Amino acid sequence: MQKSMDQIVALCRRRGFIFQSSEIYGGLNGFWDYGPLGTELKRNVRNAWYHDLVTNHDEFSVLPGAPQSFSMVGIESSIIMHPQVWKCSGHYDLFCDMMVDCRECKARFRADHVKTSECPLKPSKHPGEHDKCKLTEPREFNLMFKTIVGALAGEEGTAFLRPETAQGMFVNFKNVLDSTRVKVPFGIAQVGKSFRNEITPRNFTFRSREFEQMEMEFFCHPSESRAWYQYWRDRRYNWYINLGISKENLRLRDHTAEELSHYSCGTADVEYTYPFLEPGEYGELEGVAHRGDFDLRSHMEGKLVKSGTDLVVEKDADGNPRHRGSGKDLSYFDDQTRERYVPHVVEPAAGADRGTLAFLCEAYQEDEQPDEKGAPQKRVVMRFHPKLAPIKVAVFPLIKKEGMPEAALAIYRDLKEAGIACYFDQQAAIGRRYRRQDEIGTPYCITVDGDTAKDGTVTLRDRDTLLQERVPAKTLVDEIRRRLRG
Repeated sequence: MQKSMDQIVALCRRRGFIFQSSEIYGGLNGFWDYGPLGTELKRNVRNAWYHDLVTNHDEFSVLPGAPQSFSMVGIESSIIMHPQVWKCSGHYDLFCDMMVDCRECKARFRADHVKTSECPLKPSKHPGEHDKCKLTEPREFNLMFKTIVGALAGEEGTAFLRPETAQGMFVNFKNVLDSTRVKVPFGIAQVGKSFRNEITPRNFTFRSREFEQMEMEFFCHPSESRAWYQYWRDRRYNWYINLGISKENLRLRDHTAEELSHYSCGTADVEYTYPFLEPGEYGELEGVAHRGDFDLRSHMEGKLVKSGTDLVVEKDADGNPRHRGSGKDLSYFDDQTRERYVPHVVEPAAGADRGTLAFLCEAYQEDEQPDEKGAPQKRVVMRFHPKLAPIKVAVFPLIKKEGMPEAALAIYRDLKEAGIACYFDQQAAIGRRYRRQDEIGTPYCITVDGDTAKDGTVTLRDRDTLLQERVPAKTLVDEIRRRLRG
């Protein structure tokens, strides 16, 4: 079915998935609040990612497609880091977009978005199309948010909110090596907030100023890095498919030579057909980059730039390093081969917000199902993968008497105690209760009826197939667990 962002946004607000930040004051562009259901959905996305990479990882097995076995660990680095981190990483000098201002309406636009942006003057037109428009020449705009650390208000107290979580893993590379028994190859995974002062945030949560990233830095031997890059690009693409994104709406696209960063040996984007795009267009969902040894070397030696085919430390007019590195040795010594080298890095970098948005868009469906009287009725249903659904099971007593509420409440508490996200509802007709759960994506509904007291069974309804089965109440926890495992 054809979906629109208006449908998605309306459902998100109506059912408590996502709200505009500070909405009662008119909102703040580029910032979003997650409601009760959105919080659970996004947490499930994060947990599925972390479970796949770290919690459920078997470091003694060789996974399909992997060159060898490997270890995975997690960290949580701080949002504000030493300013020198961003100078050596290149963000201080290069993390910019080109922007233009309109002297008439005072609006600001990204230079590459002028043809698709909307001027605030009426009638609606693109910037520059009104007779009154007076656009400036494009100029650089650094996307990092500045802040002040401590009581010093000058340059000495200036710091930045991190624009990515990756650098926290690079600067902790040696700490992880020294404090654990991991050996190269291994990965460091992290989930956390990042901040970018986007000139024109738009398309709901797709481009925001505050967002959450799920990034992993995989450190490997330079001779094996191409094979690991291929492994991670394929594995990350398949992760979305395994969680319900259809292949028809997803693609894995390799960057052209012109798109590659100066340090990149190869980058591929996992892209999704978001409803705000034109038919046949795709938007980035996750990037998988082969970063070589750029990051570790930068934090050892100083900011690196391209010189021919090599990366060299950038110098100032006096021949001194423009931004000095830490001077710490971030190389790795292999005690078996007796080789010392700077590991190469493969980085799968996903957005928790973009991922959540993609799962929301993919799940949204409309169909017709008979109501209590058999008449066709429009149904909005969110077909989330059960692992991602905010609520896994809803429990209903058919009527509020004859012991049904008490029996349903006992089942509800058993599910809660088992750690299964569930919901209890005894209001309205049973068909209407089913519709409410369909609209928020609950995979299974349990109804306690008059037969429950007689034979100990309940009705278990499947959201997608609408199949209703009689299931013994005493086996419900195991049955739901089995179904949630897939």
